[in-house]
Amino acid sequence: MTSSQRPVRLGVQLAPQHADYSQIRTAVAEVEARGADIVFNWDHFFPLSGDRDGLHFESWSLLSAWAEQTTTIELGALVNCNSYRNADLQADMARTIDHISGGRFIFGTGSGWFERDYVEYGYEFGTAGSRLDALAADLPRIEARWAKLNPPPTRAVPVLIGGGGEKKTLRIVAQHADIWHSFSTPDVLEHKLGVLAGWCDTVGRNIDEIEISTEVRHRTFAEADELYDLGARLFTLGVSGPHYDLGAVADWLAWRDGKNAL
Repeated sequence: MTSSQRPVRLGVQLAPQHADYSQIRTAVAEVEARGADIVFNWDHFFPLSGDRDGLHFESWSLLSAWAEQTTTIELGALVNCNSYRNADLQADMARTIDHISGGRFIFGTGSGWFERDYVEYGYEFGTAGSRLDALAADLPRIEARWAKLNPPPTRAVPVLIGGGGEKKTLRIVAQHADIWHSFSTPDVLEHKLGVLAGWCDTVGRNIDEIEISTEVRHRTFAEADELYDLGARLFTLGVSGPHYDLGAVADWLAWRDGKNAL
């Protein structure tokens, strides 16, 4: 499917920080009721903004609860940190949430970067390169485990990979991703799509198989139009607790619907 054939989708990332769980649960329900396509969280152990020792909840436990709570919206982490869990365990957790949700789980993953998580939870931080090498080694294990599990996943679990590194990350994207997520501006995205196309040629894959995703929280609709023209079709909006102001969601949903009506 080419980008011109893909519908525009809106994902809302609810940062699981500075909020009681009841506030998070209510925000999930509202995001689904408003008609967003995907609800994301993130995979960290401490807040990334505000009080760095503030309230915070773990990603996969939340996703399991969201899978049971919701009925139509897709869900996942933006993104899972590959370093925090054994590859085969990740596959089994993903398969389980896939079943709980009735086939609505997206396996968003990346190599990790937040050093405090590693230090306080006892994981080896390594280097950016070593973490990417681990992601490259673990994704085939995850895919192989999905093929062995009984019962298997309800569908081919979509793999979303976040990051924009041109030497390693985009090659991993070309090899494994159904969705590629970045924070690129239009000019940067145009360049990186060229790099990704080159890696797709190298590994023998059609870049049209990969959905292009980007963040819009700090962008204008004019910038989003440029990203759309370059082929982006999944747009994500980040919102933080404790109060989860979802006012912008309606505006971006209207923009999505306008694009899909073209």
